[in-house]
Amino acid sequence: MNTHFRDQRKIDPSRGVLLGDNTPNIAGRVEIGPTPLAFREWEAAGLELPDLQAMRRFRWERLTAAVAERGWGGLLMFDPLNIRYATDSTNMQLWNTHNPFRAVLLCADGHMVIWDYKNSPFLSEFNPFVREARSGADLFYFDRGDRIGAAADALSAQVRDLIAEHGGGETRIGVDKIMLHGLRSLEAAGFEVLPGEECTEKARSIKGDDEIKAMRCSILACEKAMRAMEDAARGGVPKGGMTEDDIWAVLHAENIRRGGEWIETRLLTSGPRTNPWFQECGPREVRTNEIVAFDTDLVGAYGICTDISRTWWIGPDKPRPDMVDAMKIAVEHIFANMDLLAPGVPIPEISRRCHRLPDNMQKQKYGCLMHGVGLCDEWPLVAYPDKAVEGAFDYELRPGMTLCVEVLASPEGGDFSIKLEEQVLITENGYENLTSYPFDPALMGED
Repeated sequence: MNTHFRDQRKIDPSRGVLLGDNTPNIAGRVEIGPTPLAFREWEAAGLELPDLQAMRRFRWERLTAAVAERGWGGLLMFDPLNIRYATDSTNMQLWNTHNPFRAVLLCADGHMVIWDYKNSPFLSEFNPFVREARSGADLFYFDRGDRIGAAADALSAQVRDLIAEHGGGETRIGVDKIMLHGLRSLEAAGFEVLPGEECTEKARSIKGDDEIKAMRCSILACEKAMRAMEDAARGGVPKGGMTEDDIWAVLHAENIRRGGEWIETRLLTSGPRTNPWFQECGPREVRTNEIVAFDTDLVGAYGICTDISRTWWIGPDKPRPDMVDAMKIAVEHIFANMDLLAPGVPIPEISRRCHRLPDNMQKQKYGCLMHGVGLCDEWPLVAYPDKAVEGAFDYELRPGMTLCVEVLASPEGGDFSIKLEEQVLITENGYENLTSYPFDPALMGED
């Protein structure tokens, strides 16, 4: 095949054949990644880039070890985020979430096979840990019609042959999110199907050094995008005609400009629409002297999630005293709970010892105290004491875990809410707050 000069142009002309993250410096490559804007900002901030080849090996080794520890013949994954973790490759991620056409089988000996869209087997070629690319894992009705069963049988037969060769013939396998026909076919082929999601969530919960570097990069890129969104809101709202969607669109655009990938929710609201929380942003025109609150839920550079929340006061007047009080309560809640974090701390103990919100904020408090974060919101979840289920999360925090610490200070029957969230790393000695975006000084009562 001829290679044209235009296809060999560099992402960064100042570098050689490799970028700082140890990937090819070729603008026309299949592998997606950060943009020159992101690289410039990370360099200016003094961030150390991840080595993506080392990160991929770390993930492959963690998953392979997890399969071996459970005595399985292999792990069959359909969840797009688990596939991203295993292969670091993407293919129409959002479409794939509701049309599951991809699958990955990681066998007990580390042999990894991907079933991809029939016209795109090349999308994982950059990763040497993906040994084979096939097609035929699309087991949804829109694509297969009334012949889903035959397709499921064909896929199960391939899995059986691969496990016989690379899984020691062990019939116990883990599977995460499989369509019904696929499950039945695997069981008919003699497999004992076990919950693969438990395996992948626990494997993903401990981040390696390069994953943490990638997360630092994603967070900085997200905070740059947040700054652009805040500047747009503060400049645009006083002029009139700026909607919630207009503000939210800035975050999307700035994320993409830096090589980010998508945003999982639409959680930005203004004024009285912030209470109750979980309304999604819409066409409401934001007015002066109102609150704007949001949760990024942003899948950014390197596919790493940055999940942080802020609440802004758009003046010019000062916020009401009850808003300032709620903000201070929210900040106290966040940092008091953060100070409970350390390696070896049992998750139920955090629930028992957590900071308590005032009575008028109990009914509408957030759904959890904390949750894991990596490629998306991940295991584990730390529940409020009145929502904790005994035995659900009887585990200790470990170094390398990354958590989001949340608060929703939402007065029952009120006309506003305060939403805040920080992203932290569990270290050998305690924790590190990875976020640095400031809290609104007006709501803190400083202006």
